Order: sequence, then structure tokens, then C-alpha cells
Amino acid sequence: MNATALLKESPSALQKPESGEYSQLKTFYDAKYKTGWFAMKGTPRPCFTPTLLSNISSYFKSVRQEMLLTQGKQYDYLVLSSDIDNVFNLGGDLELFSQLIKNRDADGLLKYAISCIDVLYANMVHLNTELTTIALVKGDALGGGFEAALSSNVLIAEKGSKLGLPEVLFNLFPGMGAYSLLSRKIGTAKAEKMILSGRLYSAEELYELGVVDVLADEGDGELAVYRYIQKASKAQNSHQALRRVRDLCNPVSYDELLNITKVWVESALKLESRDLRMMERLVQRQSQRSERAETVNV
Repeated sequence: MNATALLKESPSALQKPESGEYSQLKTFYDAKYKTGWFAMKGTPRPCFTPTLLSNISSYFKSVRQEMLLTQGKQYDYLVLSSDIDNVFNLGGDLELFSQLIKNRDADGLLKYAISCIDVLYANMVHLNTELTTIALVKGDALGGGFEAALSSNVLIAEKGSKLGLPEVLFNLFPGMGAYSLLSRKIGTAKAEKMILSGRLYSAEELYELGVVDVLADEGDGELAVYRYIQKASKAQNSHQALRRVRDLCNPVSYDELLNITKVWVESALKLESRDLRMMERLVQRQSQRSERAETVNV
């Protein structure tokens, strides 16, 4: 089937779904391919706000319930994407981080971190169901945004997208899964080098490294998702079995993620004024990105 025919059969691939019950998340169900799409739109900045995390958690709960009611037949795929042009997600809520650190609020930092790993872990273990999770990255995926993409069973990224872990710029490290997920994909040495560099990598570079699973042409991300689904569906038993084997051979436990977040909290509370000033400058950049995106969409 050629690209034009595929898109005609799956108009949902190019349509942005209408808002449902979620204030910072748009969802759509493609019945033909049994695929749920959920597109992030964090506000006032395109990051993982507490509200966005709560929205995703609620959406996951509803998907689990539907899978239970239909004996696992409602969904074959869940696709994490973005409803903001040229931005997948810019990571943690740095403004909240800064406030909690200034207040020496370790409990608040840990509560936020746990809400992040709850969502990441659920996505990584495909909601403890037989569905497959996919991340579609179109634009920047930084920090926690990159971690969220990595937690998906399949990472699809458009050419020109930038992904990276900039936390070292304000003297911290990505504490919600980056090391666990990257080290299992590319080894500990390369994972540590990537984390400590703080640099942004192109989708093309990460595809060559084996971090990105499918590299799509710019503007063809949704089409690449449906191409992957069609290909996987022709050998569904093989793909599901291989995913199970991967889960067995490269497991990431919830306790591992939790213990790492505790190290992250301890490290965050050691940040100095200059580190917090850098964090605040990054908040301003996040806000500017959000303002530009809103202007484009007007």
C-alpha cells in the first residue's frame, strides 16, 4: 500500500484529536488499527507539569480498564506524541524544581519524581498488558522528554529532531530513568558519556547509535508509525514474543528507578545559587519556546 492510500485509510494519523477530559493531553482512538494516540501539551511550558503527569496517569488507568473489559483486545498500540509544533517535551518542571530546592523540600521533590517514574514505568512495561508502546518524536525531546521517549517499546523520530540530556548544565543528572534505559540500549560507557556531555543529539545520530528504532523523514512521523504497525501486524506473534524476551533479558525494576530518584533528590538539594540561576535561565527558554509555538498555532 502506498503512502497516499495509507493516509486515506487512517485519517487519524494526521488529525489532532479534540480535547477530552484531560486539560494537558489530547487523546484519540483509531479503531481500525486498535491504536490509542495521546498527545502532550504541557502548559505554561511544554514540560512535564504535575497536571500533565496526572493526565497521563489517568489516561493509562482508563486504557487498563478498557483492556480488562475487552480481555486485552481493545488496544494493540499506544502512541505518545506531542500537540506542540517542533517540541516533543522539554523535560522536568524546572520552575517547580527551583522552588522546591530553595524551600529545601525533599518530600516535594521526591513526590514529583515518583509521579514521573510511575508514568515512565507504566509506559515501559506497556501497562502490564500485551499492547506495545510507541513514542513519536517530532522536534525537541530534552531531559525528561528524552526519558519518556526512551521508555516506549519503540522510539520513532523524525529527521531533524533533537534529543538530549542537558541536566549537567545546572550541575544535576537525569534522575527519572535515563541511565537505566540508555545503558541497556547502548552500554554503560556510552550512556554515561551522553549524560555527562549535556549535548543535543540529532535523531540521525541516535539512530546510528541504536537509540532511535525508526528514523522517519521530516513531516512523515505519523506515516512511519502506521508503516511500523502494518509491518509488525504481519508478524504479530514474533514481535510480541520478542518484546517479552527483551523484557526478560533487560528488565528495569520499579525499585531501581525509585532508588535512583532518591539519589536525584539528594543531589538536587546540593545545588548552589549559580546552579539555580542556570536552571531559571532554562525556564525562561522553555517559556519562550512555548510562546513561539502558540504564535505559530494562532
